Amino acid sequence: MSFTIKHGLFRANIIDYHAILGVALDAEPKSIRTKYLRTTQKLHPDTCKASAEEKKMAGKILSNLVNPAYEKLSNKNAFAEHHLVLTQIGKRYAENQEGLSLSSDSAQKLLGTKNDLEKTYLELLKEQATDQYKDISKVLKKIAIISELNLAYLVRKHDQGINRAETTRTSSVNTQTHASKPDKTKTTVSGNSPTDKTSKSTEDITSEPRVVSYLRRAKEYMEKSRINDAVSELRDGLRVDPNNSTCHALLGQAYIRQNQLTMAKIHIKKAQKANSKDPAVLVSQEMLEKLTRKQQVRQSGAKQRKKDKSTDGSFFGSLFGARKGSK
Repeated sequence: MSFTIKHGLFRANIIDYHAILGVALDAEPKSIRTKYLRTTQKLHPDTCKASAEEKKMAGKILSNLVNPAYEKLSNKNAFAEHHLVLTQIGKRYAENQEGLSLSSDSAQKLLGTKNDLEKTYLELLKEQATDQYKDISKVLKKIAIISELNLAYLVRKHDQGINRAETTRTSSVNTQTHASKPDKTKTTVSGNSPTDKTSKSTEDITSEPRVVSYLRRAKEYMEKSRINDAVSELRDGLRVDPNNSTCHALLGQAYIRQNQLTMAKIHIKKAQKANSKDPAVLVSQEMLEKLTRKQQVRQSGAKQRKKDKSTDGSFFGSLFGARKGSK
């Protein structure tokens, strides 16, 4: 049985672990484990209710698809890295939907839905995932359909983020325009338009980007060493403004404090690309360089100790070997 799937996220040269397990892209670890255990029970040769040939096939699906998928999604670092990649893929297809190919009815329906995206996604996912492993011969087809559904969801999520940001900016512009118009009643009385101070106050309140509130809360959480909460705020901030240099920089700092060097490098690199002169970017870069140097020193020390141990072993080995030969 070939395990080649050419639909949904698999087309982007990525293994859709969520589709394999039939869980939502934002599923909690507990839900992922529960689904994995149920799937294992259906596929394991000792509990699989199928013919001998199907049991053999089920065993291969379990060992080649299901077990590796759970291993990835149950690993905190791998899970976070995988989600970052998924977000980038969703952004890429959202910006170039001509390359988006969705053949399943479920994915098409989700792509066209205008309201309750989350609810519709979960309902469509449940339809496909409930009996995902009931018929062994149709497992790969089910995974492909769910993966298309996941891709459609990622594209719509990205579109929603852009629309929310655009709505905020439009609202801000409209409010500022309205505030800048002379008040006819006040003109009759004083002969002057509203004061500059009042106009500026209104502009400050209405034009503050949404991402600022996420950054403010994230900084507060980081000061209290609540790093997980800070990461959550910063991720939400990036949904509003995906290229915000400060947001990426602070996320890099948060990952450094969690000792997730790979994730830290990814976000600090994005921050540098967005604005290399941002003070937060410079701080993050310095933190990353320090951590990298420390790791290099540790690795160098470990190699030296290993070399010294090897040299000592060779010396004593030759010494005792010489004594033994002299007898």
